[in-house]
This record gives sequence, C-alpha cells and structure tokens, in this order.
Amino acid sequence: MDATTTLLEVFRDPRLMDRRRAQGLRHPLPTILALTTVAILTGITSQRGVVQFGNAFGRAFRKLLGATRYKAPSEATLSRVFRGIDVTIFEQLIREWIQARLGRRDFEHIAIDGKTARGSRGEELPAVHLLAAYASEMGTALAQLRVDAKTNEHKAALELLGILPLRGKVITGDGMFTHRDVCSEIGRRGGDYVLPAKDNQPTLLADIRSALDAPPTGLSPPAEATLCREHQNGQPHR
Repeated sequence: MDATTTLLEVFRDPRLMDRRRAQGLRHPLPTILALTTVAILTGITSQRGVVQFGNAFGRAFRKLLGATRYKAPSEATLSRVFRGIDVTIFEQLIREWIQARLGRRDFEHIAIDGKTARGSRGEELPAVHLLAAYASEMGTALAQLRVDAKTNEHKAALELLGILPLRGKVITGDGMFTHRDVCSEIGRRGGDYVLPAKDNQPTLLADIRSALDAPPTGLSPPAEATLCREHQNGQPHR
C-alpha cells in the first residue's frame, strides 16, 4: 500500500471478506463502508442516520462510492455487514493506509488514550470502548484497538504498543498505563515514556518523591543543615 491509495480502494482489499450470501447481494461491501465512513465524518452516529444520509444526497453521490442500486442500503443490510465484518482485518487495513499516507514524515510524540465511541450504546449492547494511539504532531490516530469487556486498557496497551513504531518516540498516557510491563515494552522497542504516578501507587510515588527530594550525589548538604549540626555540636556560628 502506498500514499496514493484511496480509502475506497482499501475497502476493496480482498482480505476484507464479505460474509453475506452471494444470492440476492445488492450493495457492494466497499460502497457500504465508504457511505458509512462519509456519514460518520459528518457527525452521524446511527445506522438509520447513515441510510437517511445516503438517500438524501441522491443516486449520483452514491454512484461515486460504487453503488449499483437506486436506493441506499437499508438498516438491515448495514446490520448484517457490520455483524459479519472481521474487525481485526479492518483495523489492520486502516492502520496500513494511515501509515502509508504519513509516509516518512517525522514525529516524536505518541499519546495513548481510551475513549467510549459516541452512539455505540444500544438497548442490549454495551458501548464500544477504544484504545487509540494519537500522533499529536501529525494530527492523526496511528492505530486503535477495541478494549474487550473481559480485559482492560492496561492489557490492551501492551497489544497496541506491539504494532506501533516506538523507536525514537516519546509515549505519554494517564496513570493507568504506569506499569512495569508497559514501561519495559516501550524501552525494549527503543522508545521513551512520560507517565504520571498517582496516589493509587503509593510505593512508586514515595520512591519518586524520595529521589527528587534527596540532594544530588557529591554535593554538600544545604547551608541551613550545616549550621544546625554545628549548633548541636556546640560549635560557634560563623
């Protein structure tokens, strides 16, 4: 994949399989994904909204996305597509496309953060929680993973770090990523990190404060401390 590859071409990648039955198939998978992407970029967060958006902009617009039918795909069609899509492959393709678009442009900072996707909470399904790696200098997300209900962001961060270019980068995040294994993985991959220590890690916090409060090695203690010791020993002040 190179920098000239369009997102519509990414949606046509054979690795992204359409799991619907071929019989009666009316709307190509790339068209559905492209229409949904454009709709989401305008702020739409529901399948019904995607259908309304596709119909509102007309057939000519949908043909630009590869549509072959007069009407936009229905909510039922969208539901079948999204239930059957391989999320891992989809995320991999998007990640490859983003990195190809970025090319060799340098950036130093990667921020890791979790968020709950808007509009993802239904009557029966829990909200979708994502962990994303964001390149602040580029203004783009490098990769993201869905945080499974059976795991947590700490474990997901280890998986996310495994697919990121860490060498020469500074990784930041909030206190939930301040763990020995996360820091070790970043260091092993050639990166650095700036992570906070909070009250939920009292031992680590105490060690940091002790190291920062101690006088630098090889330097004399402060003058006040010297005067105090001299006074205790009965020596006159100078």
